[in-house]
Amino acid sequence: MYTRRIFPVLGVIKWTRRHIFLFLILATIPVFLFDVAGLKWLHVPWLPLGVLGTAVAFIVSFKNNASYDRLWEARKIWGGIVNASRTWTIMVKDFINNDHTKTKLSKEELFQVHRELVHRHVAWLTALRYQLRGDKPWEMHLKAKRSNQEFRESQYRICEEETPLDDAIKSYISETEFNEVFAKGNKASQFLGVQSRRLKELMQEGLIEDFRHMEMANMLKEFYTLQGKSERIKNFPYPRQFATLNYLFVWIFIILLPFGIMEGFESIGEHILVDLANHKSHTSTLHHIQEFIAHHFVWFSIPFSTMLAWVFHTMEAIGENTENPFEGGPNDVPITNMSRGIEIDIRQLIDDTDIPEPYKWTNDIIM
Repeated sequence: MYTRRIFPVLGVIKWTRRHIFLFLILATIPVFLFDVAGLKWLHVPWLPLGVLGTAVAFIVSFKNNASYDRLWEARKIWGGIVNASRTWTIMVKDFINNDHTKTKLSKEELFQVHRELVHRHVAWLTALRYQLRGDKPWEMHLKAKRSNQEFRESQYRICEEETPLDDAIKSYISETEFNEVFAKGNKASQFLGVQSRRLKELMQEGLIEDFRHMEMANMLKEFYTLQGKSERIKNFPYPRQFATLNYLFVWIFIILLPFGIMEGFESIGEHILVDLANHKSHTSTLHHIQEFIAHHFVWFSIPFSTMLAWVFHTMEAIGENTENPFEGGPNDVPITNMSRGIEIDIRQLIDDTDIPEPYKWTNDIIM
């Protein structure tokens, strides 16, 4: 998640600099043909182009709203994981005790049981975030873009791409459990299954009475629900028919935009010439300069056309880069940092040792 307020200004300009140069070229070519080559018929009436621009603005707005909804839903899901993880930990700490067992466990043995369940929960968090950071076919086109790839390589790092899942998870579970879980597909689901089996064993041993076991099983159900919601966003893309047509309409408008603006700026130049004829300057040199500018005032349409094209294209690109909130972009949900924050929080709740440090920010980006 990007945190700097300066990013919307300098960062976006740097991110879209290649398109800005392209828009300048697209705006210059028709002006050159119109003013230098003398093709005065080479323009598009502003009325139909304005209608097209209005329609494109509505389409871009619809896409951006839908993309933001996906991002905000993902953030709410992980906010739920934070809260549920804390609730799970205090249940582990307070519900698992010697109140109903025939064979009393020592304080250290109870701590090891608490630690096992909490560490397995951290393993579930780790497996889930690795699954969510995995590549999907509809996400890879964003990563393949040169501007996005350069920004990722120079500005921030993604831990899931640097450390294999095996290495990240081994310290939280036993070797037997590691071999069991990694022999199957959805590893996050398998961890919750192992957690449920372990709760049943603890209930049979008398360390959890029936009602408390039911409450803890409901928490596992909540974790499955939150995992399923995350997977729904990850595994179902923003409908491509909307995304593709939106992209096409924006580019049609951008290409036609210079042809619609030129005539308006040509008219401004003609009005300037009329004013110069009625109010002749005392300085002939200044008058000639003003007259030259008026004759070629159409060239001022280039920066305005470029600016409008940049606004429409950047808004479309922002929506495109917000569609998938787990793929590892600078403005995605920071699930890596949130997972580490949950781990620190819940391990401190059970007075665990060797607690890891929070992840450090890189260039004001936290992943």
